[in-house]
Amino acid sequence: MNFDVVVIGGGMVGAAVACGLGGSGLKVAVIEQVFPDEFSSDQPHDLRVSALSIASRHILEGVGAWRGVLNRRYCPFRRMRVWETVGDTEFCSDDIDYNELGYIVENRVTQLALLERLQDFDNVSLFCPASIKRIDYGLDDEGHRSVVELDDGTVLTANVLVGADGGNSKVRQVSGIGVTGWDYKQHALVIYVATDYPQQDITWQRFVPSGPQAFLPLTGRHASLVWYNSPDAIKRLKSLSGDQLLSELTKTFPECLGRVNAVLNTASFPLKRQHAQNYVKPGIALVGDAAHMINPLAGQGVNIGLLDAAVLAEVLVDAHRSGRNIGDIAELKRYEKARRVDNLRMMTVMDVFYRVFSNEIMPVRILRNLGLGLAERVVPVKKKVMRAAMGLDGRLPKLAKGESI
Repeated sequence: MNFDVVVIGGGMVGAAVACGLGGSGLKVAVIEQVFPDEFSSDQPHDLRVSALSIASRHILEGVGAWRGVLNRRYCPFRRMRVWETVGDTEFCSDDIDYNELGYIVENRVTQLALLERLQDFDNVSLFCPASIKRIDYGLDDEGHRSVVELDDGTVLTANVLVGADGGNSKVRQVSGIGVTGWDYKQHALVIYVATDYPQQDITWQRFVPSGPQAFLPLTGRHASLVWYNSPDAIKRLKSLSGDQLLSELTKTFPECLGRVNAVLNTASFPLKRQHAQNYVKPGIALVGDAAHMINPLAGQGVNIGLLDAAVLAEVLVDAHRSGRNIGDIAELKRYEKARRVDNLRMMTVMDVFYRVFSNEIMPVRILRNLGLGLAERVVPVKKKVMRAAMGLDGRLPKLAKGESI
């Protein structure tokens, strides 16, 4: 089967690429290994959640998937607080005349909404569940850039192969694109809890010598806590019983958390930075974690991935409408030029933030506390930080600005 675009990976970012190409006239295939479980409102919250920015909401609205999120479950937040020992700043959407700063949404909910929307497009085919047997990259005798064979023997050809298949991307590997990166020597423990407080409209992050402690509100009397610490410390915490971990939370997390009634579930992951040396080759484009893995400190990983998806879809649709070859390196470089520098900038900012707040040298501690204090008082700076976190500044694709492609 011949396709113009084959997307490897039907997660949030890959499905967003395909939805962005929906109705474009391009013949698109999406290959996803496992279809997510159906959603029910009486299910516990998933551990994997994301803080979607306003730009991400615009993208999901633009491709017609936001309604699927609203029909399931999401938690808007209006305020964001960051503090250490002295410096303290709180951001509020009212300050820039927005109703919300963002939305805490389970990853499965976002993925389901996008995959549901895919069914509406006649030019998009979803292969799921499907496993890949092999990927051949390079022009074949008939001029196809890539050949993908599935385990059931189905063979797909593509002019453009999109790698949306995560940090260990097969597409990146077969195309010979290298990566640079490092481990942060710190892990994050995600803890799903039941709280005394009803649904809240604030996210917060406190910095302590061992690492940040974060709070993400969920619907009802639930929350997601993120506890950053050394690998050994996280291993010890994971070995505790629910009651023991609850006791540790009560002793360690700040009083503004309120009473935690139960630990419902936990998971942990290492912190890692990784960046592809190129995002594109002839007939190849990498998006999301296949292209970049960022420190999760400010929750920007999914947001910059959705911006990747929006830009790539815009570039491919524009080339197609103009009669140009969508697999040509000159066309795909337009996507890379629009995203790689911006992503690198965001990764660098997160690295600086992480290293500054992980440093216990007294002059650095004093400066960072002064910085937080100044951020609270200097209104123009505060507003600019908010707009950047919401994805409202910089070079934005049409979908992120609320425009159609």
